[in-house]
Amino acid sequence: MEQIFIDRFIMPQNAKAEFTQRMQINREFIKKLPGFIGDEAYERTDDEGNLICITIAVWASEEALKNAKELVQAEYQQQGFNLPAMLQRLDIRMERGQYNRFSN
Repeated sequence: MEQIFIDRFIMPQNAKAEFTQRMQINREFIKKLPGFIGDEAYERTDDEGNLICITIAVWASEEALKNAKELVQAEYQQQGFNLPAMLQRLDIRMERGQYNRFSN
């Protein structure tokens, strides 16, 4: 069953450039992984002027998503990238969830 991985980021506008650069690196990496089906990203500004970004990645199966998470973490290690540190430094809040398509 397809798995949908959704991240929601809330950040001050001054974090947008660095965040966007990192998001593009991640999106390009995951597109090459086994089981990747597609992804999308959306943004809006809230009433306080914060940027809200939602990313959605669709994976062929739970196993494909699990493997992708492991490969992404390995890539982060190889790059010397620390996601929690970046989020803290840029004052970005992240909500993450794994979903199935809604069925009636």
